[in-house]
Amino acid sequence: MPQPRILRISEIFPSIQGEGLRQGEPTLFIRLSGCNLRCDFCDTKYAWEEGTEMTAAQVLHAIHKLRSRFPAEWVCLTGGEPLVQDITELVKGLKGQRFQIQVETNGTVYRPLQVDWYTLSPKPDSYFFQPEFKKKAREVKIIVTKTLNIETVQKLRSQFPENTPLLLQPQSNRKWSMDRGMRLLRESLKAGSRNIRLSIQLHKAVGLL
Repeated sequence: MPQPRILRISEIFPSIQGEGLRQGEPTLFIRLSGCNLRCDFCDTKYAWEEGTEMTAAQVLHAIHKLRSRFPAEWVCLTGGEPLVQDITELVKGLKGQRFQIQVETNGTVYRPLQVDWYTLSPKPDSYFFQPEFKKKAREVKIIVTKTLNIETVQKLRSQFPENTPLLLQPQSNRKWSMDRGMRLLRESLKAGSRNIRLSIQLHKAVGLL
């Protein structure tokens, strides 16, 4: 018989979704280990490490137990970069448990999965993402780094349908990044760009992490 695929898991925990349009919703998080970019501004660098080896069945069992005391309807697969691992079996199992599934991804890897919500967050310097995400992304999240400029914001805005929100997220809620984000938002509005928003990390603002 074929051996079950092993996943590397950094952590599994209940919380609220702290970022993006789903802010505040109760969510079970599965943070997968490993990343193919390793940005210097990453706030979850611990997820770059190996993590705990688990089968999809073991992860599903852990989520089932967690749901009994925190009955959320959503599961968020995050990282690291969750799509560097083959999570097909895990996603099918979560759907079997009637979860809504969100995937937070940098977009450099695409897998055909039964996912309800893709949060796409392209990263500098290239901001490359696979073309499938142009239509599949429910939101596009851009971290406001010290090098982010209006030209990059406008280019990214033009690559997605107008009804897909582009979120400027300050780096770890730092004041300099919030100020830069507001300036970029004003410049974007003056340039005629639509559906661009400023988005903070709610979980950090309320002290959950």
